[in-house]
Amino acid sequence: MKRSLLIIFLTGFIPGVATGLEQAPQMEESKQAIASFAGALKSELVSAMQNGGATEAIEVCNTRAGAISKEVSIEYGMQLTRTSQRYRNPQNAPNDWQSEVLQSFEDRKRAGEAVKTLAWSETIETESGKEFRFMKAIPTAGMCLQCHGAAIAPAVSAKLASLYPEDKATGFNQGDLRGAFVVTRQLD
Repeated sequence: MKRSLLIIFLTGFIPGVATGLEQAPQMEESKQAIASFAGALKSELVSAMQNGGATEAIEVCNTRAGAISKEVSIEYGMQLTRTSQRYRNPQNAPNDWQSEVLQSFEDRKRAGEAVKTLAWSETIETESGKEFRFMKAIPTAGMCLQCHGAAIAPAVSAKLASLYPEDKATGFNQGDLRGAFVVTRQLD
């Protein structure tokens, strides 16, 4: 017992709990998958904005975000989604642990951390075996305000109401925490 406590004290290693070093490969791959997803979605949204404005971008987000997420998830062998306390699509509502992480992101933001740097990870034992979980905050950029801001054009509001009757994802300001990317991966 004393030897185990000494090892924990000296190394920070607790048997059965993943350390940062053990999570590093999963974290890097999660970041790559998120960058791939965000880049592909942003490219399609920018193109839609240039061709048809914000209403066209909403349509693209509605039809393509899920498909891109599935493609990236398959490519990387993980589940990649998005969530928010103020979600647009009810399918993106956070579960309990995601809500806790989102709240911790808000607390960290209030304490002065930049939203773009907020990330969190853990590896836990589930009924299905070990599961790696990673979340990375999504900051509200200036471009996002056309569909997520406080002052939304009437045509955009009408399109949002038709596609997302339960929309909670408006009223944001630039730099706000809009939500988070979520990665889960079974390790066993």
